[in-house]
Amino acid sequence: MRIVNRRARYDYHLLEKFEAGIVLSGAEVKSVKAGHIRLEEAFGRLKDGEAWLINAHIHPYPFTDNREYDPRRPRKLLLHKNELLKLAQETYRGLTIVPVSCYTKGNKIKLEIALAKGKKKYEKKEAIKRRDIEREAEREMGTQ
Repeated sequence: MRIVNRRARYDYHLLEKFEAGIVLSGAEVKSVKAGHIRLEEAFGRLKDGEAWLINAHIHPYPFTDNREYDPRRPRKLLLHKNELLKLAQETYRGLTIVPVSCYTKGNKIKLEIALAKGKKKYEKKEAIKRRDIEREAEREMGTQ
């Protein structure tokens, strides 16, 4: 099971990727393993020497008590100290921490995050044009 944030590649130039663990409650683990996580609006933030995943939506697990459950609560990311230092240096320079995908590795749930630089509007349009041209060329090659 792998949930991919397709919006990340569209909105950002992904520069360097990291694998992070994520701190979840038991019901959240079951919900994520069922594929009920949305990363489109999520981002990473460093606070007090720790990495946090902000605004990721984990749908409430239906078979638990969800009265006081906040699906968008901040969740701590588990990284090595040298990775945290690298992220701190690069975010200070103006880069963003973006979640790229969420997957299981053995019994654990991992989050692939990337240091990213935002794309300008004209860069997004050029990428769409390039993709359409490549798709058209493949279609022409396939019909011949």
